[in-house]
This record gives sequence, C-alpha cells and structure tokens, in this order.
Amino acid sequence: QVQLVESGGGSVQAGTSLRLSCAASGRTFSMYAMGWFRQAPGKEREFVAGISGTGSRIYYADSVKGRFTISRENAKNTVYLQMNSLKPEDTAVYYCAARIAIGVSTRKSGYDYWGQGAPVTVSA
Repeated sequence: QVQLVESGGGSVQAGTSLRLSCAASGRTFSMYAMGWFRQAPGKEREFVAGISGTGSRIYYADSVKGRFTISRENAKNTVYLQMNSLKPEDTAVYYCAARIAIGVSTRKSGYDYWGQGAPVTVSA
C-alpha cells in the first residue's frame, strides 16, 4: 500500500504561483511513476503532469505546458507541482497519483494509488 498526502493548495490571484507537494509512504518510491491530475467542478478528472520513477521522463498536458513544472525528490519520497502564471481556468482539486511502474501514464486508469486532493482556487 502507498499513501499519498497532498499539501500546498489554496486561493490565489491570477498570475501568481503556487507549489503543491505530495508525500508518499513506502520504501520504493523511486520505482513509482507519479502523476498530477485535476478535477474542476462538473468536469472529468484530467491529466496535468507526470514524471517517471527516475525523473528522466516528464509529460505535461498542453493546457499547462510552459507554466507548470513537475519534479520529484526520491530521497524525500516527495513529488512537486510548481504552478506559475495561474489562470482562473486552473481552478480545480488537484490529485497526486502513484503508478506501480517506472513509466508515465497520462490515463487515470494507469494509476494505482491516489491522494485525497488539494483544492486550488484562482480568482481573476
């Protein structure tokens, strides 16, 4: 079992930045690909960013490319999502997810464990 705990959500103004963190339990964190997803009210949960176990492969949704950065510190069992130039359309609950595989998946079904979610609200 892997437990994931997100932190760092909040309410901010458009154009500002926020960093989400996700702490994972377990001793084999480097063997998990990690992903960030988000779900806005009334919408499907969507892929935001993913990073392989070693950090060598990174993928972003087109909507966040150039503004968001995913990174990980395997020594701390933590993955981050740095969100810059936030827009009101980035408002959502952000979920951290772990995949028992080295490679990244952009699909919800590709992940085995999920955090409880961190709400992010961006006002104009």
